[in-house]
Amino acid sequence: MALAGKVALVTGGAQGIGRAAVQSLLQSSAKVAVLDLNKTCGEQCKAQLDAEFGEGQCTFIQCDVSNGDALRDAFQTTMDKFGRLDIVINNAGINNEKNWEKTIQVNLTSVIKGTYLALEHMSKEYGKEGGTIINVSSMAAFLHSPHQPVYTATKHGVIGFTRAMADASITGDYGVRINVLCPAFVDTPLLQTVEQEDNMGKFFKFKDDFKLRLGQGVGFGVIQGQRGLMSRPKSRNVDAVRAGSGVLERTRFQTRTS
Repeated sequence: MALAGKVALVTGGAQGIGRAAVQSLLQSSAKVAVLDLNKTCGEQCKAQLDAEFGEGQCTFIQCDVSNGDALRDAFQTTMDKFGRLDIVINNAGINNEKNWEKTIQVNLTSVIKGTYLALEHMSKEYGKEGGTIINVSSMAAFLHSPHQPVYTATKHGVIGFTRAMADASITGDYGVRINVLCPAFVDTPLLQTVEQEDNMGKFFKFKDDFKLRLGQGVGFGVIQGQRGLMSRPKSRNVDAVRAGSGVLERTRFQTRTS
């Protein structure tokens, strides 16, 4: 998929990996709807992007992705603004073992809802032209992490859901590529929550072990992985790109072919 002229929606797009994805999309001449819960951060992000890429290339929509109605409204606002939707990156995530039910709502339930909403706007079964969905999981999905069991479970769930939906897209001829990106432990605002006992609860005692696993910055491999899943014709249902600082590895899951 050539990215110039395409329209993307990125959840959790005002900071961390989401912000880097937005930046990459704009550099490729796509237009982007930036969804984020943090209004201040989102408005600052938009102002900086407007200064760099010009006004009208992106829009900020404050959105709590755990609220299904708000998420649906954000998709419609994107359509009203740009008139089409080609790429959805379900990236928003939190790390809260104390309020673990919220972690499930944000990390897994919102990915499911975001995927279904994306299909409504892109799938051939709805008379649309197709597109690309990237669901963001984590390297935690391939590991057992004693410091974040619920977070780990949600990221396992994202991979399982994405694999099933990719198979459904092939079987149903949706015309939508559905892939999953699994970033390594990179230093983003989300990972700073490991320092907060209010977030980690009884697993706070494992924080030093967790910090030893961190990479530095938003890894080059993560951004390259996202760009590859969006733009390469050979990126098909369902690729899992395991990415981190200087590391890029593609795992191709077995799916049925049409």
